[in-house]
Amino acid sequence: MKYDVIVVGGGAAGSVVAARLAEDPNKTILLLEAGNDYPDLSSLPFDIQYGHTRGAEDVNSPHNWALQGTITEEQGEIHVAQGKVIGGGSSINGQVFLRGIPQDFDDWESWGNDEWSYTKVLPYYRKMETDLDIKDDFHGTEGPLPISRKLNETIPVIQSAFQTACLQNGYDTTDDMNGTNPTGVGLVPMNNQNGVRMSTAITHLGPIRHQLNLTIRGNVFVHRVLTDNGKVTGVEVESGGEVFTVDSDKVVLSAGALKSPHILMLSGIGPKDQLEEFGIPVIQETPGVGANLRNHPISPISYKIKEGIKLAPDSSGARVALRYTSKGSKESNDMMMTTSSVFNPFTGEELPDRIGRISCVIELPAGSGFVRLVSADPTVQPKFDYRYFSHPEDMRRMRDGIRLAVKMLNTDAYKEVSDEKVAPSDEILANDDDLDLWIRQTVGSARHVSGTCKIGPDSDPMAVVDQECRVKGIEGLWVADSSVMPQVPRANTNATAIMIGERVADWVA
Repeated sequence: MKYDVIVVGGGAAGSVVAARLAEDPNKTILLLEAGNDYPDLSSLPFDIQYGHTRGAEDVNSPHNWALQGTITEEQGEIHVAQGKVIGGGSSINGQVFLRGIPQDFDDWESWGNDEWSYTKVLPYYRKMETDLDIKDDFHGTEGPLPISRKLNETIPVIQSAFQTACLQNGYDTTDDMNGTNPTGVGLVPMNNQNGVRMSTAITHLGPIRHQLNLTIRGNVFVHRVLTDNGKVTGVEVESGGEVFTVDSDKVVLSAGALKSPHILMLSGIGPKDQLEEFGIPVIQETPGVGANLRNHPISPISYKIKEGIKLAPDSSGARVALRYTSKGSKESNDMMMTTSSVFNPFTGEELPDRIGRISCVIELPAGSGFVRLVSADPTVQPKFDYRYFSHPEDMRRMRDGIRLAVKMLNTDAYKEVSDEKVAPSDEILANDDDLDLWIRQTVGSARHVSGTCKIGPDSDPMAVVDQECRVKGIEGLWVADSSVMPQVPRANTNATAIMIGERVADWVA
């Protein structure tokens, strides 16, 4: 059977693309997912369904690609969790639902991407959501994804102390981190309802998966996209130990910012030198495939929590964050600060007993990394390196952020919460070189990989897709996931990836 459209990857964006395209009953849509497909809420494993549990992001989980990537030379390769299940990252994430801020899209537009101005992406942010707290022109009221800030819940003690510390250090409050003025400390919007993680597999795909024109296949591993004379003809896949082809003249890659460039290179679309090194015929020389890898570095200070302080899970209850501009920065809201006490929802790291963290996040990193081929074998993961702190401005901002976090910890707000600071030591804090080394040795990574198939005008030689996310030089091939972001937004990437899925579905349709 030949399908009208094949969507590769049932993650945060892919589930959206498939669901929206299937709204046209005259189009046949095939959604392929390398991980398991769970057809209804009752069949979802506990660690996927409930946001306050852990396990789905563990290295041995069947729902995690469990890739290995480098963040700094001092740490070498570390485990990088990526969703391998229907819903993708939206099925294993920490449920923070922050949009990119308006300035992100002003930047994208200024780089020649006029289709990605804030005024043009805002309708798609609204389309995907029902904001349960705020009703205005900037928030959706009829979308499939419910968003709330847990306004009626008591803020956990750890979160409340952090909020008070921010105020004591002179920061303003914000009532709406997804609005036009997101600066300051405030409650974080969440896609968690009654403890359930609201992935796009539930919100977008669930209501439409019964339609006969939509076929969903889990445990299908896509090797490459097939082309003939610059036109897409289908995909080569593996399932049940067999390799076969599926025909379509329209394919949407939504495999994520690590796997989408990998599939493109395996398909002969990418940097010529890498393709030739591994004997892959060059279909389209596109040097930007795999370049411009972006992610948010996260560096925390840690402290002992006093006995008697109740520790609540950090992933389903009310949460607080601070958006601020680092001293000397030309970019607004280029930093974020969060707090956690059970596990870090940004990194998935489980914290030692009665250890709290205040984490500094570079929201707009100046440095970038890469994804590169190491084999023509599709089962061999590519090499990737975030190259954290390759730009000195990133280290300066993180160093200042760590010292600001210590200042927060030393306010009156933490007197009844913290016994003592654990790390870094006062000796390390006092010396820039020592602190820089400590940061490189301990920095963590968000699961916000992006940028490796970036949008750009024809004047940008490193652009991979055009304004409508069509792969340049190949007819019938789109990319719809966080890889098309020219720069990681000043926010978690889940909401923006979903917005991209909504936009690309319209263009493909």
